Amino acid sequence: MARIPAFLRGAVISGACSLLVAANVAQAATYGAGIENSQWYLSESVFECTLVHQVPGYGRAVFRHKAGESLSFFLESETPVMRPGRGMLVVEAPSWRPGTAPRSVGRVNVDDSRRPVSLDSRQAMILVQGLLEGMDPTVTRESWYDSSPVRVKVSNINFAGTFSEYRSCTSGLLPVNYDQIKRSRIPFAAGSTSLSGPDRELLDNIVAYVQADSTVERIFVDGHTDSSGSRIDNRALSEERANVVADYLIGQGIDTDLVTVRAHADQYPASGRPADNRRTTIRLQREGERPDLQQANGYDAASPNS
Repeated sequence: MARIPAFLRGAVISGACSLLVAANVAQAATYGAGIENSQWYLSESVFECTLVHQVPGYGRAVFRHKAGESLSFFLESETPVMRPGRGMLVVEAPSWRPGTAPRSVGRVNVDDSRRPVSLDSRQAMILVQGLLEGMDPTVTRESWYDSSPVRVKVSNINFAGTFSEYRSCTSGLLPVNYDQIKRSRIPFAAGSTSLSGPDRELLDNIVAYVQADSTVERIFVDGHTDSSGSRIDNRALSEERANVVADYLIGQGIDTDLVTVRAHADQYPASGRPADNRRTTIRLQREGERPDLQQANGYDAASPNS
C-alpha cells in the first residue's frame, strides 16, 4: 500500500474530521425556519422589550431585555426534545453560504423545563452579533428519546430590521423593574432623618415605576429605629424617617392616597446590628396581591424583619 507523504497527512486528517462533522449534521434532526417562514416579532413596552422568533416544530427563540436588567436569551418548547445535560452552541453559516467555518460559543446547560436553554447577557450578545453577520446560532444536544443529535437553529433572516426596532425600544425602558423595587430600604445614620443622593436616586426610580404601572395600588412606608433611645423618642424618630421618605415620594408626583405611613420604633429589628435597624422600608402592592398574608408592620408573615 502506498504511504501518504507526511506533509499531506494533516490535510487528510483535517478533511476526514470535516466529513465526519458534516455527516453528523446531516444525520441530526434539525429544527429551524427557512427563507420562506423566518420571522421575528418585537413586543415592546417601558417594562420590557422582547424579540421572538418561531422555530417550526420546536417552539420559540426569545431575546428578552427587562427594565433594569441586561439582555438575556432562551429557547422555549412545550414538548421536551433535547435530553438534559450539556449541549454545544455554535454560530454557523446558513446552508446557502458554504465554506464559512462555524464559531463555537461553548457548552450550554440543557434542562427539562419549558425553557431548556437560557443564556446570560454575554452569550446573548454573541448570538446577536452572529445574527447581524448573517449567521445562524445553533444548539446541538442528544435527543430526549435516543442518542441521536438534535439541532435547534435560530435563523438570521429578517432579524436585522427588527433588532433595530428593539434597540429603539430599549432606550425607553424604565430604570428598574417591579421585582427590583417592590421591597426597598433606605438606611439612616444614628439619629438622622436625612436622605443621601443614592437614597433620592432609589426613590426617583420607585416614582418612575409607580407612575408607569397602574396596577400598583398601595405603597407602604415603614419607619424603624435601633433600640438605643427611649421608646417615646424612637417612636417619634421612626415616624419622622417614614415621613421624610413619604414626603419625597409625594413631592415627586406620587398620589397621596397611594401612600400609607407607619412608624414602628424599634419593634421590628432586622438583625442584631443597630445599623441594620435604622431604616425606612418601602413596599409596593399591586392589584391582586394578597394583603391578608401581610403583617401589620408591612412585611410577609414569613419574613417580618426584612
